[in-house]
Amino acid sequence: PDGCALQSGKVEMKYMTAKEEDILTTQSYIKQGIVLDKLFRSLIVSNGHEEKVNYNDLLVGDKNAIMIAARVLGYGKDYECEILAPSGQKQKEVIDLAELREKEVDFGLFTSGVNRFSFTLPASKRVVEFKFLSHGDEPNIDAEIKASKKIMRGVDPTLSTRLTYSILSIDGEEDKMKIRKFVQNELLAMDSRALRTYMRNLQPDVDMNLLFEDNATGEEFYMDLPIDTSFFWPGA
Repeated sequence: PDGCALQSGKVEMKYMTAKEEDILTTQSYIKQGIVLDKLFRSLIVSNGHEEKVNYNDLLVGDKNAIMIAARVLGYGKDYECEILAPSGQKQKEVIDLAELREKEVDFGLFTSGVNRFSFTLPASKRVVEFKFLSHGDEPNIDAEIKASKKIMRGVDPTLSTRLTYSILSIDGEEDKMKIRKFVQNELLAMDSRALRTYMRNLQPDVDMNLLFEDNATGEEFYMDLPIDTSFFWPGA
């Protein structure tokens, strides 16, 4: 929206130094699952116009782009990893991270400065308005998921919780309790899948679905960029 530093569409980042390597090896950050967020916060300088960026405003796609840039700036563009091919054989690959491109998105469906989109559920025909989740949403989502797991033993509520936080209205109704009830009791599985697919296809991101060749059979196959411990700890 107007006044947000991210409206420039850019972030300025610095090269990784020993200070950032200290962050990457801080065990308390690793155990809490916040080590990459700490790293990215340290690397982001501004929006390119000397304005400070609010990290909580970043979308998932933004963070993925920053992750790739941080790896390239820190350890170079060549990422050596091991993947499991369809033949069942493991094979080593060297991925040029500088070759990754943005996902193709229909920006004609976007309104400048507005994180709000509409989708008609194919089965029930109800109209859902939703937003793309930002980093600022994640603490509340994580806390609710943890609390729900204690009550719903053996059930993982991640999918429904994230949908509840994404949906802004149902047929114009914006009451969060009614939205929560709708997601848990009324949202048909086929509608849920269609909505999640539409959201995933619409959200800007880095295209990390890559083409490989199975060394054993010569057949080509696609898989998402494999990110393991060597991504930010090469040679560790």
